[in-house]
Amino acid sequence: MVRKLEEKDRKITMEYLAYEPSINLFALGDIELFGFDKEFQDVWGSFDERGELNGVLLRYNDNFIPYYKEADFDDAEFKKIISAFEDDTMISGKESIINNYVNLLPDKKVKRMYFCELTSKELLKENSADIKTAKVSDAARIQALLETIEEFDRPTTQKEIEERISDKSGRIYYMEDSDGQMMSVSQTTAENSRSAMIVGVATAKAYRNRGLMRVCLSKLCADVLSEGKTLCLFYDNPKAGSVYHKLGFESIDKWVMIQ
Repeated sequence: MVRKLEEKDRKITMEYLAYEPSINLFALGDIELFGFDKEFQDVWGSFDERGELNGVLLRYNDNFIPYYKEADFDDAEFKKIISAFEDDTMISGKESIINNYVNLLPDKKVKRMYFCELTSKELLKENSADIKTAKVSDAARIQALLETIEEFDRPTTQKEIEERISDKSGRIYYMEDSDGQMMSVSQTTAENSRSAMIVGVATAKAYRNRGLMRVCLSKLCADVLSEGKTLCLFYDNPKAGSVYHKLGFESIDKWVMIQ
């Protein structure tokens, strides 16, 4: 049986998703922030014959994230729910699950990325550099740096940066030179009580090849880990991936997006 989940289902839902806190980072964060009764968000639960939760489907705007533990899970109802929405739908999640949804959307575009997790500080670079935590007033400078990064398909907007800082759904650490010019930045997003995702790691072209990214990112990761959270990220650029692996990130799965 599949039904919409409500506030009364919060405990069992969060416990179910916490089985893989990194994989379920977006669902955990969205439920913690917005709950079950927002216009832009729905959460459905699948229950087995014993009445136990055995699958969760989250909708955040047009993005759907299905999750279940069993390989033989009957996802027919989840597919039916997704198919009832408009054409701009996106489906994302761990590869073993999303492979079952590849043929659900017409004219689809599929993107596969490596999904990594960090649970230890062992390989992080200890440092005494002056690394600052961004405030809302720093958003314009951060966005200006991100705009210069050619590798980014769509740089984060100033408004998104301001919201991330103000609602604490993420944090941003940065390094600047003596003239106040932004040199390097590292960010988290979708932070929740169990996990956080690394995004928007960037160094200005004039300051590259000095190890600034590793220093800044190490500080950010160390602080998040000290709060008892796991860190994760995904990438599709092997060169970028090698940098993260040197800091202790380990590949645990692949993340797939269909749109």
